[in-house]
Amino acid sequence: MVKTLLIGLKDLKLMFRDRAALTFMLLAPFLLTIGMGFVTGRFSGGSSGLSDIPVIIVNLDNDQLGDALTEAFSSEELADLMEPTASSDPEAARRFIDEDQAAAAVIIPEGFTRSILPAAGTTFDQNYMEPEPVQIEVYASPSRPTSAGVVKAVVDEFVSQIEEGRTNGMTTMMGLGSSGLLDLQDMEGEARRLFENIEQAETTVISLKKNQAGAQAVEFDILAYMAPGMALMFLMYTVSYGGRSILAERSQGTLPRLLVSPTSMSQVLGGKVLGIFFMGVAQIGILILASTVFFGVKWGDTAGLLLLILAAVFGATGWGMLITALSRTPAQVANIGAAIMLIFGILGGSFVNLEQMPAAIRMFSRITPNAWGLDGFTTLALGGTLLNLVEPIGALLVMGAMLFGIAVLLFHRQGMIQK
Repeated sequence: MVKTLLIGLKDLKLMFRDRAALTFMLLAPFLLTIGMGFVTGRFSGGSSGLSDIPVIIVNLDNDQLGDALTEAFSSEELADLMEPTASSDPEAARRFIDEDQAAAAVIIPEGFTRSILPAAGTTFDQNYMEPEPVQIEVYASPSRPTSAGVVKAVVDEFVSQIEEGRTNGMTTMMGLGSSGLLDLQDMEGEARRLFENIEQAETTVISLKKNQAGAQAVEFDILAYMAPGMALMFLMYTVSYGGRSILAERSQGTLPRLLVSPTSMSQVLGGKVLGIFFMGVAQIGILILASTVFFGVKWGDTAGLLLLILAAVFGATGWGMLITALSRTPAQVANIGAAIMLIFGILGGSFVNLEQMPAAIRMFSRITPNAWGLDGFTTLALGGTLLNLVEPIGALLVMGAMLFGIAVLLFHRQGMIQK
């Protein structure tokens, strides 16, 4: 294990001594991030990049709270963010989402208001049977996780405000009644007026343009998308650079001399892979830190961020090892790595948001660590935590393990590293 670690650290030191590699790994993505920031208006007070999210509202409730949520999506506060469309057919709305014609469908079922607001004369009736809770359905498109997440955040905030208002109202009424400040008849009337006005409280909470606690979950900095997008694209250069060093040392005779020493083939290969992994972690970490220091980008949950970086580098390292195993010379690794870097950058959403691409491309993009990594970084930027990153982190770990296993089999079959 010590020998493996030493080989990995040696490769990391060599990378930091290579000025040309450092320029391409760190300076190029950093400058591209700045350029994309100016293009998107990040440095000129422009929009966050999230706007006109297509959402279908199916209001089967047609009562106070259902109408209030419908009006919230059409409110002035959400005018630049949402593009709501009304519908009366839940199945048709779901088909629209399945066909990727909208980000999400918000289906407000019949009886939603009645399940929350008590009927007249039943507020304090001990014999009254409360109706079963009715839940709002958010039918989201899996190919538009960012936009669907914003829609769900708005609905969750609305429901949370309603539940909070109802709980606080009932607690207040019961307290006044037990203290004798209100008699039963007055309590009934006050409770009714309180419940009927619950829906009027949600507009200030859902306002996404104000610095309020309820808005933090959906505020989005476009650099929190662009910075990792550029970093993940150039990460493919980094892992191919590390893979190229394996073939370069083999052609220069360094590997055969190393294998003559009391060092096993698995230790050598493990050390080279560990070196590639260290390079990738250093690159992503430095770029993330730079964007935080210079641009004030907030990355959210620290534990989630660290594990996502490690998983993204692991997935990319798997691709780097596969490219190396399929190549014969260092030049081939460089050429294939450069091509893969650009292809994965486009497919993974580093230049254009995947939600603007055809469904076939979005599906194909899942073979890239870029797409999964950007999903994770976007989730963090929208207020997500480690628990929300299970899918992208899991996919990246499985990707890296599978690719590494294939690469090892090719190495053994081709005799690339042998005594």
